[in-house]
Amino acid sequence: MFKVLVSDPISDHGIQQLIEASDIEVVKNTGLSEDELVNIIGQFDALLVRSQTKVTERILTAGHNLKVVGRAGVGVDNIDLQAATKRGIVVINAPDGNTITTCEHTFAMMMALARHIPQAYAKTVSGVWDRKSYLGVELRNKTLGVLGMGRIGSEVAKRAKAFGMDILGYDPFLTEDRAEKLGVKLATVDDIIRNADFMTVHTPLTPETRHMISRPQFEVMKKGMRIINCARGGIIDEMALIEAINEGIVAGAAFDVFEQEPPQQDHPFLNHPKIIVTPHLGASTVEAQENVAIDVSEQVIHILRNEPFKNAVNLPSVEASVMKKLQPYFNLGEKLGSFVAQITNHAIYEIHVDYAGELSQVDTQTLTRYIVKGVLSRHLGNDVNIINSIHLAKSRDVNVVESKAQLTKGFTNLITVTLKTQNKEERRIAGTLLNGYGERIVQLDKFPVDIAPEGHHILISHNDKPGIIGHVGTMLGKNDVNIASMQVGRKIIGGEAIMILTVDKAVPKEVLNDLVKIEELNTAQEIVLA
Repeated sequence: MFKVLVSDPISDHGIQQLIEASDIEVVKNTGLSEDELVNIIGQFDALLVRSQTKVTERILTAGHNLKVVGRAGVGVDNIDLQAATKRGIVVINAPDGNTITTCEHTFAMMMALARHIPQAYAKTVSGVWDRKSYLGVELRNKTLGVLGMGRIGSEVAKRAKAFGMDILGYDPFLTEDRAEKLGVKLATVDDIIRNADFMTVHTPLTPETRHMISRPQFEVMKKGMRIINCARGGIIDEMALIEAINEGIVAGAAFDVFEQEPPQQDHPFLNHPKIIVTPHLGASTVEAQENVAIDVSEQVIHILRNEPFKNAVNLPSVEASVMKKLQPYFNLGEKLGSFVAQITNHAIYEIHVDYAGELSQVDTQTLTRYIVKGVLSRHLGNDVNIINSIHLAKSRDVNVVESKAQLTKGFTNLITVTLKTQNKEERRIAGTLLNGYGERIVQLDKFPVDIAPEGHHILISHNDKPGIIGHVGTMLGKNDVNIASMQVGRKIIGGEAIMILTVDKAVPKEVLNDLVKIEELNTAQEIVLA
């Protein structure tokens, strides 16, 4: 008989599967202190929490029989993942439980925005009957731009079609085939900005998506756009949005999230007549709270019964001998994935990982997860980890392929990552560990190189002509960009070539734009490897 402790308030309906299981005993005991949990946790096989219980290393150490900790929600900040992993305890969450409720909140905000519902309500209950001030618009025959076509964005698009809207969908992993299946038109961010009547964002907040809609985008935006954000504060530049509304570019906005939560009392969103706000209610429904409990309960049962499970958020169990061989390559693999993703400009449909040398003789699935995490993190940020990376890739129709060979072109081990895109673009990178030098990138596309994968880099493609290196160095020097190292790769004299510069700090976009004005220089791009 397995014993499960529920230490936070969770409805019986949410954990009904656990309660009804013949081989599981459920004990509900909430509001326990750390000391109280330490004293009793040793008798339990599973612990189910929300956000109140802090699952510390002390608790996990005392949990001699613990096999799994389930978080009935998305975040796991209240659980010591490292301590759980060290003790072989699986930590799971429920990433899909709030999909529908956030989608519906987005639609509620869009309808309220289209018909001025909060403003009209406030005036009506204050005793003013004012029909003329709140002339709204229909959703039918309007164009909706969806930035981010993951779980929530796809559900929003599905419902918008039922309202008779035309959908423009943007996502870095959205291919033509998947867009067609979803019934949306594949678009760029610029397409949406220039053509949509309504725009809703459903992307994670990453360095790349932070302020992805800011002053430059508002300057070319279709006049009268209405904007909804129920995703993350910071994706849309709040101060730039205020200016765009005041200038008549944006007709109105509805925000459930803020860059700083809760916002300051003098935040301009809070008293602007054309902005609707709610206090981060996207996942706040009875059904969503029950759904996350149901999802976690199901996975807890699978784990206790030694059945296949999903939604783990910590490192899976790997044999010690295999881990010893793989671990030195984890950081390199993630950096290779990140680098090649940053130089790939189109929707990816395949991530091909080739292992050569001694790595071809062991189970490399865990290492592949790090590589895929590196690829996806460019667009998904902290939403991707080594457990869910393969699942997230598949959910976006990105195929992950492994191949192995013993020949290594002179290296003890060689990892080659190739990204294939829908427009037949292929980008390739290879790396290894060199004795005395550590992690090295040794190939980029068809060019041999020797680069340490860390810090800030500038990747330049150019024609192999005399004087280009000097022009580049002079321009960077004038802009106070110090070059730490330089690599040049070419196949033939006078032909296509690349230059990779390692620099000491971030490179301003204006400098990159000036670089491409140099004669015979084709592209210049910054690559950041944290």
